[in-house]
Amino acid sequence: MFFRPDDLVLRGAAGRPPVTVRWLGTAGFEITCEDHVVLLDPYVTRASLTRCITSPLAPDLGAIGRYISRADAVIVGHTHFDHALDVPAIAKRTGARVFGSRSAAALCHAAGVPEARVDMVERAPGQTPIVRELGPFRLRFVPSAHSRFALGRVPFPGDIDDCDAVPVRAEGYRCGAVFRVEIEVAGRTIVHLGSAELLPDEPAPRHVDLLLLCVAGWRSGVDLPERVMRAVSPAAVLLSHWDDFFRPLHAPVRALPAVGLGPLAERLTRASRDVRVGALPLLGDLFL
Repeated sequence: MFFRPDDLVLRGAAGRPPVTVRWLGTAGFEITCEDHVVLLDPYVTRASLTRCITSPLAPDLGAIGRYISRADAVIVGHTHFDHALDVPAIAKRTGARVFGSRSAAALCHAAGVPEARVDMVERAPGQTPIVRELGPFRLRFVPSAHSRFALGRVPFPGDIDDCDAVPVRAEGYRCGAVFRVEIEVAGRTIVHLGSAELLPDEPAPRHVDLLLLCVAGWRSGVDLPERVMRAVSPAAVLLSHWDDFFRPLHAPVRALPAVGLGPLAERLTRASRDVRVGALPLLGDLFL
């Protein structure tokens, strides 16, 4: 299931700057091009299940220092704790701009991130998706959906609009608006789907080189693999959010119970025989 060493280079545009994609565990990625770094849903604290149940959650500043060296932008696809907990601390440490929903902005403001470095990209109903440019990156924030894996419901639904201090407990990290993030950089197009669901009426780019696909809860959606392939049609799929994120990053990787990577990969490749499907080891790199 992991990409083999020979597969870790996907054919990019000739003569264009290289692009490196690093998996940070869970739905988190680091994308680097031309000395610019964009982080997607970075979560390296990886609090234990016991801590998530019993205590308010605070970012592990030691883990952030070990695994996040720099960032120009941090993108928050939605605001559950395993996507958003570390974002304010990373922004304060690196000086990065944060792009996210009203809920993400509320978390950042409560944690003391300067308002000028928080960009709320949640669109009003009926508006076109918001686009931002940062160095070689063009970022498009498309409305998406969260998988309904909790007895047919989205876990911790609603917005974060009353957060006047952090840390808060896991259930306080309500979902907020959900984005599919489309990234154009150096002639490549990367799509980050941070939850295993999507909206049918939001068209994707005509050519997608790499889909970063969250798989946690994928079985709760009807025909999700087939719908994803029809909607996005990527050349390659990198599976994420299949790992047990209650274990620290330095521990051996372990899959979430019953995540079903094999059946998922089989259905993705059956839907599009030309697609390459795989996963990376924790902190592993893929070169575009």
